[in-house]
Amino acid sequence: MNRPMTWLTIAVLASLVVRPISAADCTKTSVGLVPVNDLGGGMYLGQFQGGLYPGGSNAVPDAHARWGMMLANRVRPLGTSGQPDPAGKAVLLSIGMSNTTQEFCSQPATEPCDSWTFMGLAAADARVNHTTLVIANGARGGQAASTWDSPADANYDRVRDTVLAPKGLTEAQVQVLWVKQADPQPTAHLPQTNADAYVLESYLGGIARAARIRYPNVKLAFLSSRIYAGYAIGVSTLNPEPYAYESAFSVKWLIAAQIEQMGGGPADPRAGNLDLNTVSPWVGWGPY
Repeated sequence: MNRPMTWLTIAVLASLVVRPISAADCTKTSVGLVPVNDLGGGMYLGQFQGGLYPGGSNAVPDAHARWGMMLANRVRPLGTSGQPDPAGKAVLLSIGMSNTTQEFCSQPATEPCDSWTFMGLAAADARVNHTTLVIANGARGGQAASTWDSPADANYDRVRDTVLAPKGLTEAQVQVLWVKQADPQPTAHLPQTNADAYVLESYLGGIARAARIRYPNVKLAFLSSRIYAGYAIGVSTLNPEPYAYESAFSVKWLIAAQIEQMGGGPADPRAGNLDLNTVSPWVGWGPY
């Protein structure tokens, strides 16, 4: 029997833990930064409050959670033209860069996926809907935030033609996203007014709107920030600490911007319009 993709299914997927890529230098276990969720109501650099959600909290605010639950309960099998179809599919798609594809499926972005990745674990998990849910990896190495923030970006055509189409799927069937992105080669860190954390927040807002255009039935987008970069050697300028750490604030601020806007506030000047009713999926934290 076909099963709709319920909030429980999505929660199971969001809770799957993937193993980090092996460290290159195991002596650098810390650079002294407190994880944003552990920071809570405390301040980074004395200015930027921690917590995954506003107010230093790690809990989804009630109103935002209700929006997410409502939209999750609308995820259901769709036919290739986007119409409800019990024999159709609901697609969970990853969007992102090298870290994203390595954790979601495999380093070369091809299947079969490594057993420890998100897709590998989901394939072996009996709690996951294997009937009408399709998990697809759209991420690819080198495809950072600036290559996804416009609906005209080549990545969307690539995903359509080389990821979805070979599985008999269309963009109209994509309903849930996992987004993990970074701004490579950063040069300014917080609290500078031109910090790359602010740049990434703007890119993520563009990605949310681009995804809603390319995937008109997308309802939910789970976001993750960059993994710990203290181990990195040889690519130390690509996305080192503290930039990797500060990308968590980019995600936090983006989500907070949508919460504020849907509560009646104005669109955030960096994140842009994130109206759930018109231009954006619901955004919330995936694994941090």
